[in-house]
Amino acid sequence: MLTSLLDDTYPEETRRHVLSVTIARLNANACFRFAPPFLASISDDLSTSLSRIGVALMITELLMIVSPIIGGYVDRMHRRTSMVAGLLGVSAAAALAAISPGLVIFVVAITALGMSKLVFDVGLTAWVNDHVDYERRGRVIGITETSWALGLLIGVTVMGLVASASSWRWGYVTGAAATALMAVVIARRLGPDGEYHPSRRLESTRRPLPREGYWVVLAMFFLMAASQCMFVTFGSWLDDDFGFTEAGIAAVAFGLGAFELFASITSSRRTDVWGKERSAALGAALIVPSGILLAVVGSNVAIGLVLLALFLLGFEFAIVSLLPLAANAIPESPARGLGFAIGGGTLGRAVMSLAATATYDVHGIGVPALLGSGCAVCVIVSLAAYRRRVSPGSRW
Repeated sequence: MLTSLLDDTYPEETRRHVLSVTIARLNANACFRFAPPFLASISDDLSTSLSRIGVALMITELLMIVSPIIGGYVDRMHRRTSMVAGLLGVSAAAALAAISPGLVIFVVAITALGMSKLVFDVGLTAWVNDHVDYERRGRVIGITETSWALGLLIGVTVMGLVASASSWRWGYVTGAAATALMAVVIARRLGPDGEYHPSRRLESTRRPLPREGYWVVLAMFFLMAASQCMFVTFGSWLDDDFGFTEAGIAAVAFGLGAFELFASITSSRRTDVWGKERSAALGAALIVPSGILLAVVGSNVAIGLVLLALFLLGFEFAIVSLLPLAANAIPESPARGLGFAIGGGTLGRAVMSLAATATYDVHGIGVPALLGSGCAVCVIVSLAAYRRRVSPGSRW
């Protein structure tokens, strides 16, 4: 049970509701993560190419650079309100994706889905910041971040199996229904904010990002870019090179989700002990050799899947460790600070949505894998620069 990871020293509000908000985020993440593994099926149904889908994904990610603005608004909202609104938005956007007649409407739906998930995510992170001291947030964030892995392990697997029995559109319908249900659960269970001071929160949203915070944003840019190299290509790789069906890709997603879940749980236990920037750098360090080796032996499905799993394990360990660091970039305004980091991350995903799909169409999985490794090296460099700024003379 996830709640068993929190002892009685953590606030009762956090212990009581951490499972509910994690399940809610699982559903939102499943809707968000559903498209990349099934891009081949979606592109065929929409009568377009993988590279054009890549351009569409780049556009949706570029529109997400408004994350700091959204974070500022969320800081002025009740946390429960922002979470429920985000979940309802994800549900509506997933339903729109399911009925989209062409690429344009699909892009609108995916963009709305990403922005709605952002509203939920920053509201959730701000809720954690409201109740838990910075020194101990790594464990709570780690628990809620298991929803990223579980979204793939459970959510995308279930949606993929539905898609294999019908079509990818019914996969989105399934995700939309489950997310709407969790919006109702959060609205009924989560208590109102203890204190609400709009004037104080309005003042906090005007605080600038400190100079050292830009290194965190840069680290998030490269980390999300690295992950996108694999997320938008591995489904097509399995389909094109090895003839995987939608059910087969769903089975692979289940296995990858298990690896990610292991990374999330491990990171939640170790991040506060090892240090957040050190833990994020260790995760990125695992990505580097995994991507290089995948580029070399990607023609072997068994070895390739193991390396892909290690690549995503490193990413998940790194992102769980980096999120509390990002949420504390502006201590007085956690949602705004996280918004800056997510904005950087979405820009990284935008760049690689185009670059990874375009290079995959020409060169196969090798070039995207190498791009991911290069981005991971840049994550480590960015975190080292951040460490030098906040703790001059300290060593990892």
